[in-house]
Amino acid sequence: MSVEIREVKTKKDVKQFVNLQFELYKNSKYWVPALKSDEINSLLPEKNPAFEFCEAKFWLAYKNGKCVGRIGGIIIPMRNEKTGEKVGRFTRPEFVDDPEVADTLFATVIQWVKSKGMEGIEGPLGFSNLDHAGLMIEGFDHLPSVASDYHAPHYLKHYERNGFVKEVDWLEFRITFPEQLSDKAIKINEMVKKRYGMRSLEFTQKSELAPYKYKIFEVFNEAFRQLFGTFEFPEKLQKFYADKYFPMLNPNFVKLMVDKDDRLVAFVIGLPSLSKAMQKAGGKLFPFGWYHIKKALEHPQEIDLMLTGVLPEYQSKGLVAVLTTDIWKTSKKYGVKDVETTGMLETNTVAIGMWRAYDHIQHKRKRSFRKMFS
Repeated sequence: MSVEIREVKTKKDVKQFVNLQFELYKNSKYWVPALKSDEINSLLPEKNPAFEFCEAKFWLAYKNGKCVGRIGGIIIPMRNEKTGEKVGRFTRPEFVDDPEVADTLFATVIQWVKSKGMEGIEGPLGFSNLDHAGLMIEGFDHLPSVASDYHAPHYLKHYERNGFVKEVDWLEFRITFPEQLSDKAIKINEMVKKRYGMRSLEFTQKSELAPYKYKIFEVFNEAFRQLFGTFEFPEKLQKFYADKYFPMLNPNFVKLMVDKDDRLVAFVIGLPSLSKAMQKAGGKLFPFGWYHIKKALEHPQEIDLMLTGVLPEYQSKGLVAVLTTDIWKTSKKYGVKDVETTGMLETNTVAIGMWRAYDHIQHKRKRSFRKMFS
């Protein structure tokens, strides 16, 4: 066989694993690179606390002496305990448009997952639902948000040829905020807050937001408990993601809601779009990447709705609509109308239906696949 598989063992291998994406997409005007340091840290057990409760392994594919592909495998016991299944994950697959390379990578991860007693495999999925998830199958001519992924169109045929079938899709939308909301909409929002004894919190400084840094993840754990691919984040993983993303926030676009006892019950995290800034940064903060990111945060042109969470007892009560109105008010101050959502599960009809109130298009779709072994 002309494809050679090498297990990722050294930090040099980890860097090659991360750099492969930069090589494959160097001519793409739509791919948005993450920071290389973040990607490397996510693969190192000493940096990523997910390794404390997950088992993972990664491989590189070489052909004619050149690195042409990569893939990883992850087993999350907490996820399997929740679902009652024995299913592993494949993660971060990237490869040239070559059937031999694709087939060898998939065979490698499947063999490993089987050796761990698994009865099936799903993906692409990461260490959590805040990690890389889904293969892009629609929207190749749109710029993704920094919380989404871009993939070349050739991947789907290789998945299907290897027997992977659809598990679930995530839909992404582009919203155009109106110049003015109707008096009726604003009145309904105020009625919702009054009915449930809620009040909105807004921030201008990170120091004001800091006390809620970890409380957001407490709500996140409850809000996402029953969704596809989720499990309860241990405390160390909460801290890992909070510390990773908090420095990147513009507090003006983070909206929280508390009840009469000042208990956090809902949040919406918006972020000035960093997609073009990250393209200019090219995966590095220095020497100039930090400048492009800082400029994008302080002078937003578009907004990404990164994450929304509501405690289960208040879901479908209109709280998200209230917080979206708060985002709209701030966006209007900045003169921003265009908003990108991150992926919403196609089964989340309540959240998807909310966008009918706005001028919108559904322009991107990502998919998780599954393959059972018997």
